[in-house]
Amino acid sequence: MTRHLDIDLLRTFVAIAETRTLGRAASKVGRTQAAVSMQVKKLEEMLNQPLLNRTGRGVALTLHGERLLGHARTILRHHDAAVADVSGAGLTGTLRFGCPDDYAAAFLPHILRSFAGLHPQVFVEVYCAPTPRLLEQLAKHALDLALISTTDVDSTTPIIRREPLVWVGNRHDDAVAREPLQLALSDPDTFDHLAACERLDAVGRPYRVAYASGAMSGLLAVVRSGQAIAVLTQAAVPDDLQVLPTSDRLPRLPTVGLTVKFDLARPPALVVEFAEQLRRIVPAL
Repeated sequence: MTRHLDIDLLRTFVAIAETRTLGRAASKVGRTQAAVSMQVKKLEEMLNQPLLNRTGRGVALTLHGERLLGHARTILRHHDAAVADVSGAGLTGTLRFGCPDDYAAAFLPHILRSFAGLHPQVFVEVYCAPTPRLLEQLAKHALDLALISTTDVDSTTPIIRREPLVWVGNRHDDAVAREPLQLALSDPDTFDHLAACERLDAVGRPYRVAYASGAMSGLLAVVRSGQAIAVLTQAAVPDDLQVLPTSDRLPRLPTVGLTVKFDLARPPALVVEFAEQLRRIVPAL
């Protein structure tokens, strides 16, 4: 008997693989969690192989699931490209997109993969920098749009996701206990830098900004060395580092909102389409 892989089933499976929970996958594909569970069951029955293992924190792919994931992404990419090309719905051109380093690591692979599947003829230039530098680039018309951080009190633009800032340290060092506290922070006008200094000043904890870097890789290198702690968005914390518990001496940090900011008041269709992908994908990850 010939077996056919249904595109909708594969799209749901990939969403589950990327979000690692049935609930978030359901939101991403616009179905109920029960419907997503039924789709997985149908796909497993068709392939006669288990694809997912349920865990306390969500789901994990089985060996067969990992094998299917690569095929599924390839099939969906070619399927979506064919539909866009033949229907004439595909966009062309160059898009200049700005994104902070921490969001780039957490969200950018999913965003670019999805957008390329729909519009393979678009060339995307990615510029990674802290939010203040991205705003400067937008003001110079050097970017078409950017995913940026904003404070909760700033309600001028719609927030598509909220991310807590967290203290981050090396799992095998006790840098948090040093006096004064050694910090590795981004530029002085960034949210991580301002929040860390303001909260530590408020509780009277002595600290020293011992390391500075505008690049995420530089901050992570310092934290991994055990010489200082840093402040990151929770989604950007690598698996080999730990979120440090808050206390009277290490106060809770604020939450920042993620929003999309444009270069032009009336952006072209290409930019609008990319922004829609951001608004759809980022909240589901």
